[in-house]
This record gives sequence, structure tokens and C-alpha cells, in this order.
Amino acid sequence: MGKVYYVSKNVGLGMLVLAVAALATIIALSIAYDKERAKNRGKPGDEATDSTSMPPPPTTPFIPKEPWDHYRLPDSLVPLSYNVTLWPRLEPDARGMFVFTGHSAVVFRCVKETDLIIIHSNKLNLTTFYGHHAKLTGLGKATVPTIQKSWLVVKTEYLVLQLHSRLAVGSLYLLYTEFLGELADDLQGFYRSEYIEDGVKKVVATSQMQATYARKTFPCFDEPAMKAVFNVIIIHDRATVALSNGRDIVDSVIDGVPVSVTTFEPTERMSTYLLAFIVSDFVKIQSTQNNSLLVRIWARRKAIADRQGDYALSVTGPILQFYEHYYNATYPLSKSDQIALPDFNAGAMENWGLITYRETALLYDPMLSSTGNKERVTTVISHELAHMWFGNLVTLQWWNDLWLNEGFASYVEYLGADYAEPTWNIKDQIILSDVHKVFAVDALASSHPLSRREEEVNNPAEISEMFNTISYSKGAAVLRMLSEFLTEPVFAKGLSSYLNTFAFNNTVYTDLWDHLQKAVENTPGMHIPHTVHNIMNHWTLQMGFPVVTIDTRTGSITQKHFLLDPDSVVDRPSQVSGEDWVLANTNVSGYFRVNYDLYNWDRLLSLLSTNHQALSIINRAQIIDDTFNLARAKIISTTLALRTTKYLSKERDYIPWDSALRNLDYYILMFDRTEVYGALQAYLKKQIQPLFEHFKTITANWTKVPTKHTDQYNQINAVGYACGMGVEGCRELIKSWYRQWMENPHHNPIHPNLKSTVYCSAIAFGGVEEWDFAWRMFKNATLASEASRLRAAMSCTKAPWLLNRYLEYTLDPTKIRKQDATSTIQYVARNIVGMPLAWNFVRARWGYIFQQYGKGSFSFSNLINGITKRFSSEFELQELKKFKEENLHVGFGSATLALEQAIEKTTANIKWVTENKAHVLKWFTEESK
Repeated sequence: MGKVYYVSKNVGLGMLVLAVAALATIIALSIAYDKERAKNRGKPGDEATDSTSMPPPPTTPFIPKEPWDHYRLPDSLVPLSYNVTLWPRLEPDARGMFVFTGHSAVVFRCVKETDLIIIHSNKLNLTTFYGHHAKLTGLGKATVPTIQKSWLVVKTEYLVLQLHSRLAVGSLYLLYTEFLGELADDLQGFYRSEYIEDGVKKVVATSQMQATYARKTFPCFDEPAMKAVFNVIIIHDRATVALSNGRDIVDSVIDGVPVSVTTFEPTERMSTYLLAFIVSDFVKIQSTQNNSLLVRIWARRKAIADRQGDYALSVTGPILQFYEHYYNATYPLSKSDQIALPDFNAGAMENWGLITYRETALLYDPMLSSTGNKERVTTVISHELAHMWFGNLVTLQWWNDLWLNEGFASYVEYLGADYAEPTWNIKDQIILSDVHKVFAVDALASSHPLSRREEEVNNPAEISEMFNTISYSKGAAVLRMLSEFLTEPVFAKGLSSYLNTFAFNNTVYTDLWDHLQKAVENTPGMHIPHTVHNIMNHWTLQMGFPVVTIDTRTGSITQKHFLLDPDSVVDRPSQVSGEDWVLANTNVSGYFRVNYDLYNWDRLLSLLSTNHQALSIINRAQIIDDTFNLARAKIISTTLALRTTKYLSKERDYIPWDSALRNLDYYILMFDRTEVYGALQAYLKKQIQPLFEHFKTITANWTKVPTKHTDQYNQINAVGYACGMGVEGCRELIKSWYRQWMENPHHNPIHPNLKSTVYCSAIAFGGVEEWDFAWRMFKNATLASEASRLRAAMSCTKAPWLLNRYLEYTLDPTKIRKQDATSTIQYVARNIVGMPLAWNFVRARWGYIFQQYGKGSFSFSNLINGITKRFSSEFELQELKKFKEENLHVGFGSATLALEQAIEKTTANIKWVTENKAHVLKWFTEESK
């Protein structure tokens, strides 16, 4: 570990005194912040005309000329420590604004001679000192240059100080700033969350710094490699509690001012994107682990009183113990706080020592929540705790290697969850949730390699775009493949060496390969055909994956790049070489698809028909998913893929059924507006009916819950698809349950596992009465997962006017929270009636939607993906291209790649429908008899 520099205790105490003394200055900061506020305002439906929207594309490419024109910081200064004081106001000021004030002192070392200080600052009103935006002092014997001028650069989000002379290499300096910012409800940086409890509106100040929003909270060197120690003080109302990354060590008050001052222990050396600051009146439950580690769950008072945090607390300890053993490294901090927030854009964020969650990802009610809610809580906690070491203790140098950070956590989350809940067999679900999911994206010509060059990822939109399915799910798939190839003990040994070597520092992804290679070389009797570097370069530096074709008659094995559209042009092609049935890629440990000669396919299909349990559950799912995607790529016939579903009337296990339904969903999306749908519906009704009857029997006519974890999921599939396909008795069952609830709203007879399916179906079969009842229940829900279910279900109505009204609600944060707006639009688009309504809605309001959600939201790309899933006609393709052209002046932000992929997918859909519609209609018609 490199040498860590701390501000001395005396300086730290001095800063605390300064915090108190500066309060008068902070309170008196300029009212001119109204201008900054106005930049972020717009009317729903307006095009983005404000000064913060993306500028029109220039006629010639922008070429950076000055150091402050580059999005990357110069390498001349290195931060060592910060003293940050923040004071969020949870009441609006005289202008109706919520603001925060504060000051920061960053100690940095000069490592290259320079007369410039460039530091990130965005949307902050900085106090001027003698006409400059900051004060600069030298530490020790350093001679401090005077400031010639200072200015803010909006495009690259910098504060720049031009000095009269150069800073000296090796010397330490302190830069002091005072600032005022808006505590906006934009879910970025230091922001405001509001909720109603017992009829009273309450306000929370909370934060989301990843990837580039720490600079919106205080001036800082806001890059992952610019690690430092943070000394934090938060000033807050005495009725509230303040939380940050470190444990609070001093709580004091200021005479004459109705506030508390909470001082936190210095953090470990860490990146700015992992900082967290929260002020609320939340309460906690807690436990102490064997090593005296304090574990706390924070949430709204009512949520804690209803014991919604108990389950999270019960699994956190075991998962932390698992990772300590797995990494062979103790948890590096003194406490582990986890907090459930009413407004949070992502699912969760791994802030070091203070993990933030959506309420649905942390809170669980054993009486009202479903098995799926419980699993989500477990896996998200496991994912975030995995980051406490991998990502936080050791951090990637730059965002181009984000895949290793998120891919790793997405893989080991299954291991941690399996340790906490061993009866779930959850490790198998990586096949459905990650491997099969990412295959669909990575088979596109517009996919991209896991690792990009640093120069390809610069500005905030490009960084946000890295938070995608490739980074998370392909990263998880190839790391799982590597782990199984090397064996888990060798993989864990190399991982432990990597973490202990680079603790509190930064790395590039090849550093992990080095340590895994050493683990291989130090394992007696272990030999691999090539180095870990050479093996993994094929999976990380090129896009896509191979399809391996095995000819069982000749013994030949060949492979080629798998593309859903074999006619598509690839910018970065993959470099690839090479009476019993044969099955390859057992347990789907390899990141590739498998094809066989027709003779072997026939034998495998015969085996499925006569004795499907001779194949493992995972391999049954693999056969289905491989054939459907091989058919999409024109490697095998569509009818061969459809034949893999014929045995399903005998299948009772969840993973094969879910694999089949996910693939058949594509057929539903392509054909539910055509004559094919009637035959398809009849076939699926025939296949799902035995499963529906099976669950009716084992649940004693729907009065009991299936024992197995995965059976509970498969029951949901059985009921949902049986009702959708018209199985007798299903719709009547759904309607009766929902009607009973409407007649007695205080007693819901629907089991939590089935609520999502029942709510959606009942609202689809019903009218305005059913919809309005769901809206009332949604507004009164005290459990976030229940509100989430109802929010999704209301998009299922078939009444266009209700759907249009619901879309308008997404523009009103008092009706639909900002964090939920884009996903609600996607839910409406998933509805066959709602799809054109959602598409028109988004096109008409793109400027406003982009302004509100498009510049930093990791999930914004899902909006484009969700709306265009059904697009399969030339008219829809032209509309999509026209939408792109008409909004170039607005921009697409983190959805830029998603838009290109939507055009590619629509083009492929058109070709596929044209080539397969007649064959599919014929096959479903014959097989449904």
C-alpha cells in the first residue's frame, strides 16, 4: 500500500472551528443562485432549450486545445486529503429553493511542474475571495504562487485557476473553496428526496456520486484514480441524523443556532464516486459481528417499525463473513451501513461503508413481500457487499474497465447469496439472468468489447453508457467461465493476492490476470494451455462470442462468430479458429453457443421427448436457448428451434420453462399484431395447461405455497401464461381474487408471489373501476415492493385513455416519482395497446425527457430498448430513423448506443418476420391441433 497522507489532528480541529466560524459566511452566500436553478427547469412537453441541454453537434469535430478542454484531468496534481463541511437545508428558503452550503479544503501534492490548478466543479456557486473562486496556501515550506485569474468551464465541468508562477514538484498545497448548491430532486450528486409519512411531508438529503456527480457536491478531483482521505463534517437540524462513509465520532451543537454538527472519522484512502452524505430522520436496527463490526439498516420510521429491515440485517452478516473467507481479507472498515431511500435512480450504490438502496432492494415484509422480492434483497445486498473489496478497496484506474468491477460483483453475488440461502440453488439462475440475457445483446453487430481503450470513454455520457448489459452480465459470464476453468480455489487464491497487493490503490484489468497466472503457477500439478492473459484477451478485447459446431458423425469441431443477423457488418470482428447423443458445454460454463449436426439434434430432441430428466435442468434450458438463437442467426431452421418446446407439456422445472418462455416472448412480440398470434396462443395454451393443472394440484387448489424456491417462480409462470393464453378457469380465478380485495381493501387474499401476475391480469380484464382501485392502493402503499407491483400492473389496462392518462402522470413527481418515470413509460410500452401511445408520448416530449433523465441515468438506455422491442415493420424503422434525425440537436446521452441497437434490432426483426412468418404460422397451426 502506498503512503497515505492525513491532515494532522490540529489542522482537523482547526477545520472544525473554521466550520463554526464560517457559518455566517455560508448563510450569507449570494442569492444569485436563482440563475443556476433556472437552468434546470423546464415545462413538460417543451423541447430542451435551456442552457444545460446538449449543444447542437458542431459542423467540425471539437478539438481540445487547452488543458481545460479535455475531459480527463491533467496528471500534474494528486490529492491527498479533503476536509469537507456540508450543511443541507431541509426546508425551502424564501424563494422556495432547497439548498446546501459548505466549504472544502483539499490538500494536494504537485508531481509535475505547472501553473494551472484544474479541479472538477459543476453547478456550484462559488464564493469569491479577492475576485477569485478559491484560496490557495502552501503547506510546510512550500512557497505559494498568487492566483492570476480563475474561471469555470461548463463543458468539461472544471474550476480553473491560472497562477502567476509554477507550483513546485513535491510540495504540498491546500485549496479552499466555499460554495452553495441546489439540493434538487434530480437524483444526482447531493440531492433531495421527499416522502409522506403519517400525512406529513418529509425531506431527506442524500447522494449519488457515481459516476461524475461528486463535483456537483463540492470541488474535487473527481476521477476514480484520484483517491484521497476524506474528513467530513455535516451540519444538520437537531431532529435529524447525519450519515457518511465513516463512523460519527463527535456530535456537538452550536450555541444560538438550532443545528447539530456531526464529525465523522477519516475515511480510508478512497475514490470520490464512493462518497455518501445523508441527513434524515430515519431510524435503524443494528447488530455487531464477531469482529466488533457494526452493521446497521436504516429506513423510514414506519418501515423499521413494520420490521421491513429485519431480513436485510439477518443476511448481511453471513454474506460479509462469506466474502471475508472468499477474499481472505477482513472487511476494511469499522461499520457497514445500508439505507433504503424513497428516491434513488439505480437499484443500489456501493458507497464505501454507507450503501444506498431503492426501498425495493433492501426492505422485505414477510407477510406482504413475494419470494422474488426476498431474492432481490439477497442478491442486491450480496452484489453491493462484494464491491466493498472489489471496486472499493481496489479500484479500477478508469471507467473503460468498468466491466471488471461490475461483472465481478454480478458473478460473485450468486456465491454470496447461495451462502446466505443455500436451499435456493440460486447459482443456477446466472444462466437465465445473465448468460442468456447478454447473449441476446452480444450477438448484435453494434455490441462492443468488454474492455474499451481509455480514450474511447471520456465525457460523462460515455461513462454512463458503460453501465450496460455487456459490462454487468457478459463480465459475470466470462469471469464465471474463467473461475470454472481455473477451478474456484485457484481463482479465489489469485483474487486474494490481487486484493491484498493493491489495497487502497488503483489497477487495470491485466493486474488481475497477473495474479491469477501466479496462482496457476503456484498450484502443483496445474497446467493451462496458454497464459491467463492470452486466454482472456479473446473474451475481453473483442466483441461477441462464438458458436461451436460439433459434427458427431465426423468428429469435427469448428467455431465462428455468432451473429443474430449473419448479413450484418461488424466493425470489430472476432478472431476465431477450430446411436448415442452428444452434449457440449455442460452446465453452460463456457461463454459460447453450441450447434450440432442435424442427426445429433434429432437424438437430443428425441431424448427430451422420452426422458427429459436424463439431461440436467441447466442443459435443458441451454438446448432451448441455443436452438432459438441459432435459428435467429439462420444457422438452423426455425422449426427445429420450435420443436424443442414440444416436450414442455411434461416439464415441471422452472429454469427450462423460463428459458422457453423468454424465447417465445420474441415470437409474441413479433406476431401479436398479426394472424399468427391465434395459432401461437392455441399452441401455448396446450403446452401450459398441464403446468397450470400441476400447480393447482400441489397447492391444493391454490391454498398452499409450493415448497421449492424455484417452484414458486414456476407457479407464477403457470398462472400468468395460462391466463394470457386462455386456459379455462384461470381468468375467473384471477378476477375473483381481485374482486375480493376490492370489496375488502384491508384484507388482500392474493399471495405475495402471485400479486404481480394477478394485479396485471385483473386490470387487463377489467376497466376504470379496477384501475382506480389499484391507483388508490398504490398511493396508500407503505411497502415499496407493493407500490412497485401496482405501478407496473396499472400499465396492463387495455383502455387507451387510461394509458394516456398514466403516461401524463409520469411527468408529475407528485404522482410518479422521478426514479420511476422512465420505467413506467416502459411498462406502458410493453402493453400491445400502450406501445404506440408510449412511442408518441416520448417523441413529442423527447427534449424534456432527455433534460430530466438522459444525461446521467444509467437506466435511461432502457427507455429506448423498452419502447422499440415490438418494432418489426419498415414503417416503424423509418419512424425510428426520423426520430434520430429530428433530435440530433437535443442529443441522446447514455441512450446513444441503445438507439443504434434499436435501429439494428428493428432491421433484423423486419428480415426475420419476412423470412419466417409463413413457416411459423404453419408450424403453430399444425402443432396446436
